[in-house]
Amino acid sequence: MLKLTDVEAGYGTSQVLFDVDLEVRDGEVATLLGRNGMGKTTTVRAITGLNPATRGRIEFAGQDITRLASHRIARLGLGLVPEGRRIFPTLTARENLVATAANRHDVPAPWTLERVFDLLPVLAEAGGRPGHALSGGEQQMVAIGRALMTNPRLLVLDEAAEGLAPMIRTTIWDCLRALKAAGQSILVIDQNLDALLELGDRHYIMEKGAIVWHGDSAALAADHTLLQRHLGVA
Repeated sequence: MLKLTDVEAGYGTSQVLFDVDLEVRDGEVATLLGRNGMGKTTTVRAITGLNPATRGRIEFAGQDITRLASHRIARLGLGLVPEGRRIFPTLTARENLVATAANRHDVPAPWTLERVFDLLPVLAEAGGRPGHALSGGEQQMVAIGRALMTNPRLLVLDEAAEGLAPMIRTTIWDCLRALKAAGQSILVIDQNLDALLELGDRHYIMEKGAIVWHGDSAALAADHTLLQRHLGVA
């Protein structure tokens, strides 16, 4: 579904990513872990074309997207839930959801408002309120719902539940588990290791712009030295 090979990227003369290799297979959940400032968001920006790679190759759904513009990558079926949510503040929650709705790949059972409301019932109640009047958790749910309304082949979430109240975080993780059970391919970045170990099929740890480890949940959970060294947890 997604494959990065020897990807490098940065900002101006400052290189941030170094020979990044990463893969998300069809129907699986992959996670990108690491402390703040290690290059995770830059990786997402390279994947989505917002900050194109300066070297290497990025393939998505069998196509080379390394140099494609971000809107063309989105139309191929990559749905982004960005860090900071970035919903339209003057549009209602409902309007945010339908603003980018599309079924470009003729999905047999596409996402609709009703399906999003079933998955995230809070949005049905908040549907008429403008984006700027929503709580942070409601905004995050709108951002997820908005991405789903594009019927993505791959859903990418940058800081899926960071800074949200515990009840909202639980709702977000329940949502992602339901999406995984339905076969949705997902790449997720977050700091909640316990939730990611339960959800993820494969994990990548990034440090100083490079992938320093990858493997499955059992291998990651068993290596306490690795967790302490790169994630600061025991």
